[in-house]
Amino acid sequence: MRRLTFLTLAIVAATSVAQARDVVPAERRILPWDAGIPACQDPSVLSSITAAFASREDKFWTEGLRVLGFEQVRPVAWRPAGLDVIPRRYCTAVATVNDGRKRRVDYVVREDLGFAGFGWDVSWCVHGLDRHLANAPGCRMDRP
Repeated sequence: MRRLTFLTLAIVAATSVAQARDVVPAERRILPWDAGIPACQDPSVLSSITAAFASREDKFWTEGLRVLGFEQVRPVAWRPAGLDVIPRRYCTAVATVNDGRKRRVDYVVREDLGFAGFGWDVSWCVHGLDRHLANAPGCRMDRP
């Protein structure tokens, strides 16, 4: 019983320390981020998803699926983890796929997470086509 009490106190203390940290906006750090990432509907973001989806389909799956277009593109959240983390823009859209189906796409545009840490990057998940379960369950990893 005493051990459980000590463990509980340790967890509470660690949680209190984590919550009491200073919040320094990412733009005011020594090596700052500028939060200059493209919007959800930016053509470069949507074409990046389209190209990456086609590449993944060709490399791992042989169904020849392609994203033909996007509609109902909208933002979901802007920096939901706080001002002191790498800026992220969470978005959702409906993609028309060449199998005739419309599928929800969740994606996040992240600053300085591109190749070798330069430029923005987009992580995405097409609902019903996350066959390798990288974003499981249900594309949750690309939502806030």
